[in-house]
Amino acid sequence: MATPILNIGLDDIRANWRALAAMSDGETGAVVKADAYGLGAGKVARALAREGARKFFVAIAEEGAALRQELGPGPAIHVFSGHMPGDADMIRDTELVPMINSIDQLIRHVEALPGAPFGIQLDTGMNRLGMEPAEWGAVAEVALEQRPVLVMSHLACADEPDHPMNAKQLRAFREMTDGLGIPRSLANTGGVLLGADYHFEVSRPGIGLYGGLPFVDARPVVSLDLPVIQCRTLAPSETVGYGCDFAAVRETRIATVAAGYADGILRAMGPKTRLYADDLACPIAGRISMDLICVDITGLDDDPTSLELLGRHQSVDTLADNAGTIGYEILTSLGSRYRRRYRGQ
Repeated sequence: MATPILNIGLDDIRANWRALAAMSDGETGAVVKADAYGLGAGKVARALAREGARKFFVAIAEEGAALRQELGPGPAIHVFSGHMPGDADMIRDTELVPMINSIDQLIRHVEALPGAPFGIQLDTGMNRLGMEPAEWGAVAEVALEQRPVLVMSHLACADEPDHPMNAKQLRAFREMTDGLGIPRSLANTGGVLLGADYHFEVSRPGIGLYGGLPFVDARPVVSLDLPVIQCRTLAPSETVGYGCDFAAVRETRIATVAAGYADGILRAMGPKTRLYADDLACPIAGRISMDLICVDITGLDDDPTSLELLGRHQSVDTLADNAGTIGYEILTSLGSRYRRRYRGQ
């Protein structure tokens, strides 16, 4: 079989959630947007619900509706994009909690679904989503009369503990929300790690659940094995792949594996990335192409049947560094062609 296998540890995700929950003073939810960062929102959310998570966060209403089908009634599903035009039936029928971002969204929600639950998202300096202080000041009295169930904001620099933006946003959040008597949420994974001042009543870790930084003590969650399709020996000066970027300087054994940038293995990571046969690192030879990667396996005694890209030796953040990006992009780029194998429940 030429389909790569993406191994996903549900027990590891649950352990990471428990660890982050133990650090938090209030309730701990879970961010499962973007199909749980590419790992399967249904399976991940069900595992976390069994662990005790009762609040889940998604990006758009369509994600929330699909998640409701997986979770059934009960857990709260919050939608970061709020109440967009055309969402009313979906929000009502699948019992979603839109996080209202503007006066227009508030009016839309109250008029279309009077009495239906909602939350408020505030902008404390990230300038991405949420009501700014002046806007919130103008609408707060009316909004609070509708009894929102959660007020949140989002930290811009939580993965940098000493960044002055963290304290600035914390002050702004407190100024906008102290005394409201409504559960508040500011902490993502990085916010949990910043300490109790940032926790409030609800935390909502995301990347830390899936083994990524800044949660350095997270359990690794994913491993990825790429099947070898063919091996060949190059004579000195023979080249590999597009552009002839790799030229053999000695007799070289090359393995071609079944994966490429169509599977989320970014071309930019090629020059610094190794694949592993047990504990032996094998460098990529030439460019990563759409469906294939060539690997220098000259140091191996025997031709392998597969090579490991993610696992004991190389994390999503290692690959991210190799590609000049972040672990989030590596996870969410993992393609649909992988055969996903889940461990645990």
